[in-house]
Amino acid sequence: MKTVDNYNFKDKKALVRVDFNVPLDADYNITDDTRMRAALPTINKILNDGGAVILMSHLGRPKDINEEKYSLKHLVNHLSNELKTPVKFASDCIGVEAKNAGLSLKMGEVLLLENLRFHKQETAGTESFAQELASLGDVYVNDAFGTAHRAHASTTIVAKFFPNDKVFGYVMANELASIDKVLNDSEKPLTAIMGGAKVSGKILIIEKLMDKIDNLIIGGGMAYTFAKAQGGKIGSSLVEDDKQELALRILADAKSKGVKIYLPVDTIVAEAFANDAKKLTVDIKAIPDGYMGLDIGPETEKIFAEVIANSKTVLWNGPMGVFEMSNFEHGTKAVAEAIVVATKKGAYSLIGGGDSVAAINKYNLADDVSYVSTGGGALLEYIESGSLPGVEAIKA
Repeated sequence: MKTVDNYNFKDKKALVRVDFNVPLDADYNITDDTRMRAALPTINKILNDGGAVILMSHLGRPKDINEEKYSLKHLVNHLSNELKTPVKFASDCIGVEAKNAGLSLKMGEVLLLENLRFHKQETAGTESFAQELASLGDVYVNDAFGTAHRAHASTTIVAKFFPNDKVFGYVMANELASIDKVLNDSEKPLTAIMGGAKVSGKILIIEKLMDKIDNLIIGGGMAYTFAKAQGGKIGSSLVEDDKQELALRILADAKSKGVKIYLPVDTIVAEAFANDAKKLTVDIKAIPDGYMGLDIGPETEKIFAEVIANSKTVLWNGPMGVFEMSNFEHGTKAVAEAIVVATKKGAYSLIGGGDSVAAINKYNLADDVSYVSTGGGALLEYIESGSLPGVEAIKA
């Protein structure tokens, strides 16, 4: 793998694609800087080598050019503090100002370009736009795993203009190594925990994992489709009626391949989708009319925790319930804590997907698991397809 460790950046201007798509509050303060902090080792490696850094990123999904709330200028002070060096800012990512800012950049300095998505050519993958970006640097570094599944100008197309000078940053390298460890070099038993709302969103990843895993734990909204498919009464719980046959096929496929599937046996239900709604604990296949399942129940927590505790490798994607509400977060928290216990016993744990990462961070457990992925969609697509456009562009 071609990484920043294999490259000497002395006297080089490195064009670095980072993922600074961070959440901002109404006053433009960063509310979660996880993605920014993840990129610091790559930036510091380049600076310590004696190079200069030109950072490019997107933020949100702006509809028009120069939307104030999506400007990367809001990130400059925070990034300067994290790097302990002043960060320069160009109010466009291409054009005269960007070109001049790049030309005047001295070794040891950092320049942040304005939001790439202020130009529609970025998401369109326009080659001339990529070429203009490429003209700013001597070497291209892709450290934005979260967007590596998109063939955008800055993540994929730009790499062709650096045939001999393109490498992965530490975030990309670590992400790829962690997925490879789980899929191709994992200790058994390997347990995959799948949550979230819909079976349809996870079907490809479940099918891909079926030949590799020993246990499959299913929770979250998708569990009710399985419960109904097996003849259960699920009240007004979330369900994909057109995916019931698919759910039964997954169960049959698992059985034929010797994969043990663990479905919830009990569930926390409520009269409404609200934190203060009246709630009950019931059998998942016997939910009363007018009630909806919003979390796994205590018996299920025990079963899941035991399976996780006896695992040597754990992949978690998707919450067990509506963890954003305090009355329906217990199952998700219990699974997170069980993964921590397994990790302390020597298991390798990979947390992937936006909601799972949000949960791990909510409970301050990120430092107690093996690896927390920065890319939800990218992680799933990499597992599903075995590659990503942004990855192939560096390897080419």
